[in-house]
Parts: sequence; C-alpha cells; structure tokens
Amino acid sequence: MAKASSRTARDEAPEPSVTVADTGNAEASDGATAVTGYRGPAPETGHAPHSCVLISGTGDATANGPGAIAVTGNLTLQRVVQEPAPWPHQVGVIPPAARSYQHRAETDRLHAAADGGTTTVVTQLLTGMGGVGKTQLAADYARTAWNDTSPATGLDVLVWVTASARSSIVTGYAQAGVELCRADPGDVEQAARSFLAWLTPKTAAKPCRWLIVLDDVTDPADLNGLWPPDSPHGRTLVTTRRRDAALAAHGRRTIEVGLFTAAEALIYLTASLTGRYESADELTALAEDLGHLPLALAQAAAYLIDTGESVASYRELLADRTTTLAEAAPDALPDDQALPLAAAWSLSIDRADSLRPAGLARPLLHLTALLDANGIPQNVLTSAPALAHLTAHRTRPGPEHAVDPGPVSVRDAVRALSALHRLSLLDHDREDPHRAVRVHQLIQRTTRDTLTPHQHDITARAAADALTAAWPEIERDTALAQIFRANTTTLTGHAGQALHQPDAHGVLYRAGRSLGETGQVTAARDHFQHLTEATRHHLGEDHPATLTARGNLATMRGEAGDAAGAVDAFADLLDHMVRVLGTDHPATLSTRGNLAFMRARAGDVVGAVDAFADLLDHMVRVLGTDHPETLTTRGRLAAMRGRAGDVAGAVDAFADLLPDRIRVLGPDHPDTLSTRGNLAFMRARAGDVAGAVDAFADLLPDRIRVLGPDHPDTLSTRGNLAFMRARAGDVAGAVDAFADLLPDRIRVLGPDHPDTLTTRGNLAAMRGEAGDVAGAADAFADLLDHMVRVLGTDHPHVSIIRNNLTHWRKEAERTPGLSGKDRS
Repeated sequence: MAKASSRTARDEAPEPSVTVADTGNAEASDGATAVTGYRGPAPETGHAPHSCVLISGTGDATANGPGAIAVTGNLTLQRVVQEPAPWPHQVGVIPPAARSYQHRAETDRLHAAADGGTTTVVTQLLTGMGGVGKTQLAADYARTAWNDTSPATGLDVLVWVTASARSSIVTGYAQAGVELCRADPGDVEQAARSFLAWLTPKTAAKPCRWLIVLDDVTDPADLNGLWPPDSPHGRTLVTTRRRDAALAAHGRRTIEVGLFTAAEALIYLTASLTGRYESADELTALAEDLGHLPLALAQAAAYLIDTGESVASYRELLADRTTTLAEAAPDALPDDQALPLAAAWSLSIDRADSLRPAGLARPLLHLTALLDANGIPQNVLTSAPALAHLTAHRTRPGPEHAVDPGPVSVRDAVRALSALHRLSLLDHDREDPHRAVRVHQLIQRTTRDTLTPHQHDITARAAADALTAAWPEIERDTALAQIFRANTTTLTGHAGQALHQPDAHGVLYRAGRSLGETGQVTAARDHFQHLTEATRHHLGEDHPATLTARGNLATMRGEAGDAAGAVDAFADLLDHMVRVLGTDHPATLSTRGNLAFMRARAGDVVGAVDAFADLLDHMVRVLGTDHPETLTTRGRLAAMRGRAGDVAGAVDAFADLLPDRIRVLGPDHPDTLSTRGNLAFMRARAGDVAGAVDAFADLLPDRIRVLGPDHPDTLSTRGNLAFMRARAGDVAGAVDAFADLLPDRIRVLGPDHPDTLTTRGNLAAMRGEAGDVAGAADAFADLLDHMVRVLGTDHPHVSIIRNNLTHWRKEAERTPGLSGKDRS
C-alpha cells in the first residue's frame, strides 16, 4: 500500500500571546495601552511553548495620543517548535508519470547501481541533453522506492527537490528540516544545515532509510556544501544536463540517459496515438524526423491529438524550412512540461555562453547547427576561418565589461566546445577527432531558427570557409573524406543562396572533386550537374563559376564512361570560354587539354597527340616551362605518344619530365609519384618488365607513406605491381595479390566502382592464366552481369569483359574439367 505524506494538528499553531507578570507602574491616556512587566523566566507551561512575547525588566511607561502603546522592558519573540513528523514522510512532490510512460534500459541500470551500495550512500547522476526524460526516470525510480513497503528496503523519508538554483535547493532542504527535525522556518539557511546534519548517521539514533532526489541541477557550484552526507541507509539521485567532473567526483555514479531507441519511439507513439490509424512506417519516419527525442515525441503526439492532423501532414510541416520548430508545438504542453521544445535548451545555451571563455559557446553552436549532426571534425571548428568568425561574433558583455578579449585561439574554441558538452548541448569526443562533435538535429533546428537572415548567411559562408581550410589536400583517409563530404552536403542543404553569393563557394567544387578522386564518378557527375544548374541560375551562363562547373561536369561524364559526350561538352565549353575569357586564359588552356584527353578516350589518339603538342607551345608561352599545368601537359603528351605506338618516345618523355617534377613540386607530390608510375608502365610496354616490377615495388611504399594505404592511387599501384608480376611470369603471385587487393577495393571504393570492377576482371584473367579456365569463365560471367547493371550495355568496358568471357569459355570447352589445381 502506498505511503502518504504525514501531517499532524501541530501544523496549526495557535495565535501568539503576550505574557505579563508582576507589573510595575504604567500610565496611559486617550485610549492608549501601557504595559509593564518584570525580568524573569517564561511561565512554566509543561510543554513546548507556542510563539509568545515575553516582556521583562520594565520600568514606568507613559503613552499619550490616540491608539498609542507604551511598553517598557525587553521584548523576546519565542516560536512554537513543531514536533517532528512521524515516518514514513515525504517532502516535496514527485512529478506524475508521463502519458504512455514506458520502461527503459536506463531504469534497470539505475536500480542495478543502487542495489550495489551497502555501506555508503549511493549517489547517482542521471545526465543527458534536455528532453531525454531524466526527470521521468527519476520520478519512476522515486515512486517505486516510495511504494516499497518492505521493512528491510522501504523508505522512511523521501525528499524531492527542484534543484535548478541554489536557492531552491536550500528552500527544499529547509522545508524538510522544519518537518523532520524542528528547524526554524524563519532561517532557511540554518534550517537547511539542520536537515543535512540530521541526515548524518548517529550511533545511538534509530536508522532512517532516506532518498533525496535533486532534480535538474543546472550548476555544480549550487551544490557546494549541500551534498547529502554519506550514510549506510541513504541514497541520492541527481538529474542534470551538466557533465562536469565536479559532479562525478567522490565515487558518484553517472548514468548517461540517451534517446529512445527506434523500437521505444515506435511503441511510445503507438501508445500515445491510441484510437488513430497511423502506419508503423509513418510513425517510424516521424520518430526519425524528431531524432527519437522523448520530449519531441511527446509534444508531437500532443500536437497531432490537438489538431487532428495526420502524421504525414505533420512531417511535411517539420520538413518546411520556412516553419520554425516553435510553430510545430502544441498549444497546451503535455505531462506538466514547463517549456515548448524550441525553448527547452535556451537556458542551457545562456549558461554555456557564460562559461569561460565567455561569449563563444553561442556562435560556435551556430556553426555546428549548419553542419552534419552525425559528426564534425574538430579541426573544422578550430580552423582559421572558424576562429575568425568566433572572434567577430563573440557574444559581447554589457558596457561595463566591454574589454576586447582579443582574437580567439584554438584553445579557446576547444574550451567552448567543452562548455557546450558540459551543458549536454552537444557531444565532444576528443578521442575521435574525425567525428569529434555531434549535435542533436533538433538542437540544430532550434539554433537555426534563432538566426536572422544576415546571421544565417554569414555563418553559412564561415562554415564553408572552415570546411575548405580543414579539408586535406591529399585524402589519405577515405572515411575522413566521406565525413567532409557529408558535412558539405548538410551545409548545402541549409545554406540556401548563401554559398552562391557573391560567388559559388569553393567547397562545392571540392566536394565534387573528392567524389571523383575516390572513384565515385557517377556521383561526382551528378554533383556537378546539379552545381552547373545552380551556378547558371544564381550567377548566369557566362560567370566563371558556371564555366568551371561545366568543365568538371564534362570531366566526370568522361570518367563515367561517356567519352563521346565529354568530347561534345568540352568542345561547346571551349567555344564559350574563348568568347568570355579569351584564348590565353589559363582556364581556356586547361579546357583545351581536357578536350584533347577525352578525344583520346573516345578513340582519336593521334588527334590527341597533335592537340597536346600544340597546347604545350601555348602553355610554355603563357604560363612558363615550370608551371604545374605545363608539366601536366607534358605528361599527357607523353602518355598519348605511348598510346599512339611511340613507346620509346613516351619513355624518354617521362624520363625527362620526372626530374622537372621533382625539382618543381618535390619528390612526394602526387603528380611526381604519378609520373614515376607512368614511366614504369611505359618501360614495361617497351619490354623492360622486370624493371617495371622493381619500379612499382619501389613506388608502393612511397604511395603508402604519402597518400595512405587506402588512397585510390595506392590501390592502383598495388594493382599495377600485381599485373607486372604476372607479365614477369609470377602468375600465381599475381592471383594472390589481386585476391588480396579486391576486398580492399570493395571496402574503400565500393563494389560498383570502376576500379573495383577492373580488379575483378584482372583476378578472373589471372586465374585463367594460372589454369583455372572454368573458374575464369564463371568469374567473367558474374562480372559481365554486374557491369551491365552498373555501366549499361554500351559502355566500352562492358565490351571488353564480354570478349574476355567469350575467350575463357572457349578455353574451358577445349579443356573441360581442368583447373589450376589439376595442372599443379
């Protein structure tokens, strides 16, 4: 049976009285009262006195005038002391259970941790961002403990304190002190201290099993001197958004309260929307839109019930970027909630902004609100552009403190991240620098809603500058490259026109090139198609940004297999560039080179040789002999000569180019490494296969050191080395090398990447060369189906695979049942 709060008749104290004894002389006139008395003890009453006024040590008193009172002596007010409330006793009100409240894993962890303490107080901290349901978990725990009637484990005293400020903690303790240990209600500080002293276990006293819940602690300093004492019979539970080390000290146990799981969110919405038919798919999608945040789900359910709207229409409202989160809140909040979702974090943001270094948390949160919620590299938020933005938009104190704190440092930015982390406004994980910062999508949404259009555009450009500055020029880590692309995609979705005014931002091009560099040529083509349309719309057909986007699009069309289409696109672009920029503009010259390269891919190798030879003269005249574009043109010309049949000339050209690459760019520049690879390949074509094997074997560790083991160029070098070993006679070694390479290609580039498909083809061919002709035929048959699905029936590479399949099927027909194992 549940316990009830205990009150007695002693709560109704009688009126104060005046005691006068053995009076002396007093005179009063005109309706006045004269009172005299004597110095002495209070009269014996046989019980604790009520509040009374004692007058002692009097002499004579005279009162003159209407309503006057003459009093002589010393007046002492003595209060009536209330008897302690009998046990069991509850102080404060436990919040009611939320509608559709459900059991969560954190509840089990909470009880398991409490059951582990036997000799000292078990102090537990429920921490997490606002809206995850910490108070509801604490209330369920307190209610369960209060309803436990077991003589061994049931509570004698339960105190629930709203702990959002030190004053409210003191008031809550004082109330407990008045009700439980005769504390003076007129002195709340002393009453609070009396209560804490009463909690301290005493040898001769009857043990008291107590639970104190301190709900919503907002500042660890508020608990200085107010932590409940250690006791073998007491437990303390704290809910807080704070994650300061000071809270977790002294062996206190922390339980992180997270979001609902997908299953919990679906169960919650289904139970809350009883009587309405909404599909599980729609409810699941709504939960994902709201990031599985319990507070958001509760308010969304209330909105749907109040308005009668469907889940689909509510999701459309959320997706509308012109709608603020506040406009999607219900008129009446459910479950005694104090704030709508949009305001749930405002006080936390204010407090974070006040922590040292003051004024940086808010503008830093603005930056994170436009980036990927699932992970932002720390070096983006500590880059030079990010620091400049924080310096310019630091929240300024009042005029009385208007001292310029100077430029924001990297250390300042990291400390601001820590402040936001301590207030659970974001997660800052220093152990994972690639995804160091994670922010809930609704905190991001709420933060964006507070930005004025001008603030939004400035912040978006600053975020783009920060991404560009932090993006590695050489993408050694493909996973990190994907994180940068994801952040760019998110930023583009939120930025609107900000990244196209006054110019198309460079991060838009960097993201597309990154896709191409990692082999995702189809995605890169689609990216630049969209960018071309956007720049044409925002900036016009003749703007350099539009022309650059068109050039990138044409390149990726060729890389995706449409060489003829790329030739046409570059030819049209070249005419446009000559008209707008002139014949000698570097961008015009680059376009000429790209056109020549794509003509070779389309089959006109001889024409490409002539085009590059003519272009090289222009490059030298306009840019000089050592310009990187001039060196690139020399390399392309050498490659075209080799493809046109002049292999010896190609070897000589690459041999001449290599020392110039080293001198101008350095030995570790990617272009220098590529020249080494091209020279090795041409030497093999010239007949020096053994030399090519040695050259690729020397090149591979340099690729790994400079670019990393997962860079596409490193993987290509491994493939070239395996191929050359096969040509040198080590076919079995080549089979093993390609078999090792294939899973790395799939892991890094994906199963549909052209280089992955090439590796599959090489592995199949090597198996055939090693004697497993039936296995080679089967592998090419599988590969052909895959390539048709990915590239289409008309792609040149599909024709090559179809020819290989025909060859190995014929070989299998000539040698039925023979495999490499049989031949060995």
